[in-house]
Amino acid sequence: MTDSVIELKNVSKIYKDKPVIEGLSLSIKKGEFVGIMGPSGSGKSTTLHIIGGIETPSSGDVNILGVWYAKDGKLLNEKAVSKLRKKYISFIFQFYYLLEDFDVLENVSLFGDKKKAIELLSFLKLDHRLNYKPYELSGGEQQRVAIARALVREPQILIADEPTGNLDYKESHKIFSLLKSLNKESNITIIVATHNEELKPFFDRVIYLG
Repeated sequence: MTDSVIELKNVSKIYKDKPVIEGLSLSIKKGEFVGIMGPSGSGKSTTLHIIGGIETPSSGDVNILGVWYAKDGKLLNEKAVSKLRKKYISFIFQFYYLLEDFDVLENVSLFGDKKKAIELLSFLKLDHRLNYKPYELSGGEQQRVAIARALVREPQILIADEPTGNLDYKESHKIFSLLKSLNKESNITIIVATHNEELKPFFDRVIYLG
């Protein structure tokens, strides 16, 4: 019996005859805060997409939260994968993808309970920005709104792809301190792809690609 919530076994991904990932195996336990690092083109985003059920590997096996959704590179159960993405997995991206015509509270509560949205935004020190539109916020504030939007669904796994790529050093550390506190307080499994070596101390461990 394994306590891993994510398992990749000998996973490869090929795009247009070009291998992006080759023979990757990894295991991530519940509550871990894991960094995925490597140079551009090493397959960081692709690995996150496979973990999150957005992409199917070209070969290898993938188990997420006890569900073997891919075996020998074949999607086994599309409904199960869709359920995983809908109920248990949330994403944070480098680009915030906030809805410009909606205010902060609306951007978050669209994806979950309004009361929970207000609690999260207060925790993220955005309670004074509830009625602001995204263009009225700083980059760091917009990213915190994106984090609240990802968390309002109360996921078991949080996947972040270069979440501070557009932020300066100070804001990057604020965001990672926040993710670390969420990880410890809520026991959420967090996997972050980043190229920023200065952020290594925040992780429980780092997986290097490339």
